Amino acid sequence: MHDKQLIKDVPSQLRPYEKCIRYGESFLSNEELLAIIIKTGTTGESSTELAKKILGLNNNDGDLLGLMHLSLSELMSVKGVGKVKAIQIKCVAELSKRISMSNAREQLDFSKPETIANYYMEQMRHLEVEQLFVLFLDTKCHLISEKVMFKGTVNSSLMSPREIFIEAFRLNAVNIILMHNHPSGDTTPSKKDVTGTIQLIKAGTMVGINVLDHIIIGDRSFISLKQNGSIGREHF
Repeated sequence: MHDKQLIKDVPSQLRPYEKCIRYGESFLSNEELLAIIIKTGTTGESSTELAKKILGLNNNDGDLLGLMHLSLSELMSVKGVGKVKAIQIKCVAELSKRISMSNAREQLDFSKPETIANYYMEQMRHLEVEQLFVLFLDTKCHLISEKVMFKGTVNSSLMSPREIFIEAFRLNAVNIILMHNHPSGDTTPSKKDVTGTIQLIKAGTMVGINVLDHIIIGDRSFISLKQNGSIGREHF
């Protein structure tokens, strides 16, 4: 125990735990919140100082969102962070993402693109490659299932009508909504995004599957191809 510095060894006025009790968790800095989670520092370094190093990994400049992208090995590259601490941090990041999704679920309405984007935002905006999600809906636009149909490179994903519609038939879905992320954070649809969606709409019309929309998720932003006019009635 002599090689680690516990939070209780830090002067009381600097202890994150004591601050939390006295003032509440909202009073704590990002470093202090993380320090409480990891509990211990290392030789000559408090848990708060260790937390600051973790938040600074990959030049994140203390950005909490950077925790979402850090692997276990990257976390463990910081002296004083073993497998247990790294797993704790990853689990807290995942818990935060799920809490955000849970709050957004209450407003989820599959006829309103903004509520769909809000719900899936935390799940998709941290992805480092493009992934095409398909939401399979019944006749009343209730969700039957959601599935990642394709994974692409950092700047492209493929849309295959055949695989999407086979899955729709298997689920007895009559409506689908397409959704994919842009890892760059820029939601501007590419020409392929638009033409690929139009092709799916036309193919869906022939087999009785309605493609209701295609939503592109960026970093805290989204675009609905239906709302912005990229797809319209003439394509249905």
